[in-house]
Amino acid sequence: MEDALRREFETFVLEVEPSLRRALVAAYGFERGRDATAEALGWAWENWDRAKHLENKVAYLFRVGQSKNRERKEPVTFERELSSDPWFEPGLAPALLSLTESQRIAVVLVNGFQWKLREVAELLNVGVSTVQTHMERGMRTLRSALEVVEHD
Repeated sequence: MEDALRREFETFVLEVEPSLRRALVAAYGFERGRDATAEALGWAWENWDRAKHLENKVAYLFRVGQSKNRERKEPVTFERELSSDPWFEPGLAPALLSLTESQRIAVVLVNGFQWKLREVAELLNVGVSTVQTHMERGMRTLRSALEVVEHD
């Protein structure tokens, strides 16, 4: 019985973890996002009878991860080990920090992980138009912070 329960949970984790991790990393940065993911999945294991029947598993566990993460008031960090070949614009991390949490989640998930606006809306429990607004404002702020000039 225990093996069947473990396999069932492992299948659950394989299904929800990638999206959950991306969403929480978008919200809190790499380290805190991964910690929040682990906390949310730990909650799911401890409450497996309830968790396995959730309608929108990723969105619910996103909220659990947010709740577990609230107790620490550390700044969001998007750090990478030093290398001679940067994988992104060096000013991107500070620019992302200047966004609101909702803007950062929308921008990172849609532009960074190719989520659809509808998927982000379901995650945040808001309308698609709200996500679109977060995207537009966030991108405008990023362009300004990075001094990006758009050509017609």
